This record gives sequence, structure tokens and C-alpha cells, in this order.
Amino acid sequence: MINLVDLRKTYGRSVGLDHITLDLPDTGIYCLLGRNGAGKTTLMKLIAGHIGASGGEVRVNGQVVVPGHMPTTVNYVEANLNQFNMSVSSLIKAAASVQHDFDMDFASTMIDRFRLPRAKKYKHLSFGMRTMVTAIITLANNSPVILMDEPTLGFDAIMREQFNALLLESYAAHPRLIVVSTHLIDEIAKVAEHLVIIDQGKVLVHASVADLDERAYTLSGMADAVRPLLVGLNCIGTTMAGSAMAAHIWDHRITPPIGVSVSRLSLQDFFIALVGGNNNA
Repeated sequence: MINLVDLRKTYGRSVGLDHITLDLPDTGIYCLLGRNGAGKTTLMKLIAGHIGASGGEVRVNGQVVVPGHMPTTVNYVEANLNQFNMSVSSLIKAAASVQHDFDMDFASTMIDRFRLPRAKKYKHLSFGMRTMVTAIITLANNSPVILMDEPTLGFDAIMREQFNALLLESYAAHPRLIVVSTHLIDEIAKVAEHLVIIDQGKVLVHASVADLDERAYTLSGMADAVRPLLVGLNCIGTTMAGSAMAAHIWDHRITPPIGVSVSRLSLQDFFIALVGGNNNA
């Protein structure tokens, strides 16, 4: 569905994306993770054809994507949309009038389920409510590719749970490729099937969440017992506490000796170790 080949984007002397090659299939929920400025929004805008690449190529369904030749199969929604001077009900109707295969029943059901005021103007809603309306409109559009940039900004804990339910329900009804960029790492892990981590414009990880559960783990014990086990393993970070060590691994599983324990590495801890960890093993 999406093919990126040696993709580059520069802004003067600043590098936004650095030689990215990546293939994303027809269906699946992908979590796109990265620190601020890592290139997440740039990547989404390139796929949607909102900006042009400095080098390399973006293809969607085999068609090259460039500004002015934007893929109609991609629906991209930025984190901070302009406010609309119309009611929620009118906004839903307007979206349905311009979007092919818009699921009005889904949108209407979700507006009621999340108790969003139909008669209230969009710009008068709270930031969280505006974001939820935007998410509903996006997911009601049955485009083969959905790109959502920080869709849970401004959400409280309850709304984030509601968004996850909304995402899963939409995907179950219409399986397609959904890419969600977010900073709420462990929460998106509840719904994402696949993971892409980028840092400084490069792809560091492209894996399934199931693969992460198998290959991301921590070895803990006395440093003298842990250090020899790291030979030949991809250690992405360590933590010292006196003479004890916790080593974070992104590699095949091993069976450690007595005195060294193995524990699961959460997605958030994995991300922190990978892009900002301490590797002084």
C-alpha cells in the first residue's frame, strides 16, 4: 500500500527525514513513535502529498506521490485543525458531502455515544471535544489509508479510552491501514498491531507489537553476572543501582543463569531506552 524508498526531506541545513525505506501493507493499525522533531509529522505530510520530498520516492498503491498529485486514497488529519464556524451536526453533514463512502451512521452513533453537542458550534467546543469530533469525521471516512497526527491531544483519561474504543470499532467495521502518531505510548499499545519508531529522521524499529513482546526485555541482577550475558546481544540501555544492573535488550531471548531475572520491557520503557537511554554497560 505505502512504499517509501530512500526518502529524504531537508529544510535548509536541517535534516527532517534521512534516507528512509519502509513498506506498510494494506491493513493494520500502526503506531508511529518519535521524540519531538523526530520527523513524524514530516513523514505523514510526505505520504499525503502535502509537501514534497528532497529525494527518494513515496508511492501509494503503486502511484508516485508529489504535491499536486496527492493520493485520493489517503486521509491525513493534522493535530491542530483550523476551527470551523458551524455546528457539529452541520460539520458532519459537510464532511459527508465531500468525502466518498462517508459512514454517516457511524459518525452519528459516535457523536451520540460520546455526548458531543450537535447544535454547538465547533469553535465553541473544548479542545478535547473538537479533537474527538475530528477523530470521528476522520474514521467515518472509509479511505484505505488514514493518517492521524496526535489525535488524542487534549483528551483526559476517559476520552483516551473512548478514542481507543472508537479506533478499534472503526477498524473492525472497515479494515484498512491506520497510522497513529502519539506521545501516549503505553495507551496506544493497547490497540496498535505494529510499531514504527523514528529518531533524528531515521527508522530505528519497524516491528509488530507481538515481536516487541518477545524480543524486548530486561535482564536484572548483579552487574558482574549481567555483563557477560550482553555479549552478542543488542543492549539498548542500562541502569545501575550500586553493584546491581538492569540491562534493556532488543534481541532474541536468552535463558539467564540463576541470580539474573528476566522481565518484560513495556513499550514506553523500550522507547525511552532506544531513543534516550543510557548505554554505559
